[in-house]
Amino acid sequence: MINKRNALFFNKEYMDNILEKIITERKIEEAGRLDAIKIVNSLFSELMDRERDILTRRFGLSGDKYETLEKIGSLHKLTRERVRQIEAASIKKIKKLDNLSNYIDDLKVTVHRLLEDHGGLIRRDYLLDILTVLTLELNMDKSEMAGDEKVRRAYRNHFNFLISNLMVDDLEIINKSEKFTPIFKLRNNEVSYLEELADNILEKIDNSQRTFSTEELISLSKQLDIFNKNQDKIVKETINIVPILKSKTFPDKAEIINSNKVLYSLMQAIKNLERNKFGKWGLADWKEIKPKTVNDKIYLILKNEGEPMHFTTIAEKINEVKFDNKKANAATVHNELILDERYILVSRGTYALKEWKNE
Repeated sequence: MINKRNALFFNKEYMDNILEKIITERKIEEAGRLDAIKIVNSLFSELMDRERDILTRRFGLSGDKYETLEKIGSLHKLTRERVRQIEAASIKKIKKLDNLSNYIDDLKVTVHRLLEDHGGLIRRDYLLDILTVLTLELNMDKSEMAGDEKVRRAYRNHFNFLISNLMVDDLEIINKSEKFTPIFKLRNNEVSYLEELADNILEKIDNSQRTFSTEELISLSKQLDIFNKNQDKIVKETINIVPILKSKTFPDKAEIINSNKVLYSLMQAIKNLERNKFGKWGLADWKEIKPKTVNDKIYLILKNEGEPMHFTTIAEKINEVKFDNKKANAATVHNELILDERYILVSRGTYALKEWKNE
């Protein structure tokens, strides 16, 4: 039997209504009910000061990195084990609050609806980004804070705390998987077809030995047999979240993501599939995805620009893109260009990719 509270999760109209009011009508009241910081602050008012501080530090709720048991223990003059016990007991205390559902129910139905729209499985970081944009950028009272990275990180960490610790009856949190990055999944939801689809996508990319744009990878996915066998689960009417996806947080075209939510969410979640600084997808260990040497970076810059470049400009571009914390030196770039047969000199100091001659 479904009780009144659980019935909310089976009422699609109710779940859509919350999102629609925030996304389309920019209803501040509804957005406030999904404000993770506001929710956590209310719940933490029931805790002792030390309990609040330990949870805040452990889950990075101030917008900082998660702190270790050892570090927190040294601050409070407690053993590592004692800190762990206080953390667990504090979460348990929150779960037993009589008014807990009043604070988290709207967030629960929103998370449930978003998971449904994305095939029942979604990369943890991707969902946290959606919720953060929903709360900050679409809320007129908070939109001015949206550009503050520490504020955004604090919201992401608050959402993660609430979902990971207070919604486990409805969701599974899978942090370690051979196929996926950390994900949230609807409990008891069948996702074997997504696992098979993930394997097929990786195999096709590996066989092609080239990178793909988002549109190309979605098109490739739709040509697979496993996709066609499960179109009813993958291609379906879902709520329009284009205003959320237009945020700079999401680099792809909002309309494309919105109309391919399940496939795009799967692409985000596949463990060995990543995208480079120019938005191209490929296997995580490819040099075109994670360039390590200066030479790797030179090749990727030239390939992305698609035209000959002076070696000083290439060095500047490498530093501008910021593949990592290593700064490229123009002289080093020049030496690599001279020594590698993949590059050809087309004019004084200006180089092109040799492969372009065959195109």
